Amino acid sequence: MINKRIIFGLLIISFLGGCASPTAMLGPAYTLTSTGNVFQAGFSYGTNEVITRYTGKTPIENLKDISLSKEKNKKNIQKETLESQEFYLLVKSKIDKSSKILNLSNQ
Repeated sequence: MINKRIIFGLLIISFLGGCASPTAMLGPAYTLTSTGNVFQAGFSYGTNEVITRYTGKTPIENLKDISLSKEKNKKNIQKETLESQEFYLLVKSKIDKSSKILNLSNQ
């Protein structure tokens, strides 16, 4: 009797698994098991659902899009600094000062 219920349950879950996102409750389930706070788990699930319905993307997809857009807009400051005229003049003046000090110490 119990085996029939388990097999029937697994069969139903496998057929209806595509009806809802199985990972949608993964975060709140982890929160519930780790903290034991039902309110916090429900709030987490609710905010995820609101974000998904409002934007059409999951919160993780939104974070991916934001991070990719920041990487595209991010300037390579180190490269710009190394190629700038000010940096060249600064390094050249430091080298000249160092060479003068070394020449004075060698005399």
